[in-house]
Amino acid sequence: MADAVTSKGDELTPRQIVRELDRFIIGQDKAKKAVSIALRNRYRRQKLPTDIADDIIPKNILMIGPTGVGKTEIARRLAKLTRSPFLKVEASKFTEVGYVGRDVESLVRDLVRIAVDLVKAEKMAENGEKARRNTEEKVLAILLPPPKNTKNPADLAENDNETESFAASREKLRKLLRDGKLNDRVIEVEVKANPFTPLEIFSASGVEEIGIQISEMMPNLLGSRGSKKRKMTLEEAFNYMLQEEQNRLLDMDQVAKIAIARTEQMGIVFLDEIDKIAGRESGGHGPMVSREGVQRDLLPIIEGTTVNTKYGMVKTDHVLFIGAGAFHVAKPADMIPELQGRFPIRVELESLSRVDFVRILTEPQNALVKQYQNLLGTEGLEIDFTPDAVEEIATMAVELNSRSENIGARRLHTIMEKVMEDISYEASDLEHGQVRIDSEYVRRKVQSIIQDSDLSKYIL
Repeated sequence: MADAVTSKGDELTPRQIVRELDRFIIGQDKAKKAVSIALRNRYRRQKLPTDIADDIIPKNILMIGPTGVGKTEIARRLAKLTRSPFLKVEASKFTEVGYVGRDVESLVRDLVRIAVDLVKAEKMAENGEKARRNTEEKVLAILLPPPKNTKNPADLAENDNETESFAASREKLRKLLRDGKLNDRVIEVEVKANPFTPLEIFSASGVEEIGIQISEMMPNLLGSRGSKKRKMTLEEAFNYMLQEEQNRLLDMDQVAKIAIARTEQMGIVFLDEIDKIAGRESGGHGPMVSREGVQRDLLPIIEGTTVNTKYGMVKTDHVLFIGAGAFHVAKPADMIPELQGRFPIRVELESLSRVDFVRILTEPQNALVKQYQNLLGTEGLEIDFTPDAVEEIATMAVELNSRSENIGARRLHTIMEKVMEDISYEASDLEHGQVRIDSEYVRRKVQSIIQDSDLSKYIL
């Protein structure tokens, strides 16, 4: 089991996990601490004997807090940090069994597909050098076919003049190929005909692809006849053949096996807007579609069940579920008791202050100020935000959030885009140089929004 779910995260302590999250997310220390403990416990469980490990269920987390305070970002960064299969889904998209809409088991199938893509990318990276060498040999064979008296150039006698001449020419071509000097040459290669679109069926378990394509069953259907010759530049041909070689080197049975193991042991499902399915129909007369009915459908998945996917059976017993919602109208106690019990860890995220906004603008690795500086740096412009400009942007964000819907840090995007609107528009036409943005410039650009009572045009 450990080999199938190996991840760089198993070497991280909870303190180190929090430190990594701090690089991208400001504040919310309680939430970071909770997810870091949950993650570390997964690796601790994997080191236990199987009979003990099977009884240790993940402690699912319920994040409570307004929009734009970092709930989704914490879960996404956690998954990226550990290379875990991660799926974000809105709970309100599901409907009760028997009604038209997505069924809850589809989230497990989506999670497995994500895991398969992750494992495929890792295996392709492992086989990358071998695939490149093999592709290089195939391209050289097209550019300089071996002598007709042999099938394999390596089988020719070393003392044969023809062999020496062929080998020398081949090495010259290899050097030109690696230097990119042959990229524009047009060659003819065999390409696979466009495959027929896989069928999809509706069943009790939802929409599922049929693994066998019609084109494979009946090659002559709709003109699909295997492969055909096509002319393309050497650069295009190399990339196409490299992709084909990487796919050929992939053992999809092994990929599926590892992906299922990683889904079961390391999968993370982020259920956003879980508060939207909390509560009963007004008056309390039975369950309501997309509310209590959806909760009851989600319950077996979160408790632990087995779902049939195109890659095999997947158990959800040890998948980590992170629920999140603002809970402005409903409250966690409005969820059915069984579902409440499956989210034993409750974390309340705090609203962001002006100081937090200042830090968000400047400190994280992906800070908004840095993003605009890098974007306009491609045009040769050096953007300089003065400290008072950053303070002014943060102050305006707090004011707008207090006067209108509180959308948290997303408000910074609104203001920053308005501040940078003219500069971004004119950047391509300006001479290289430095642009200084101070508090006066910010006020001049954004004051109209602050004063306008109708803010709907500017709200994200």
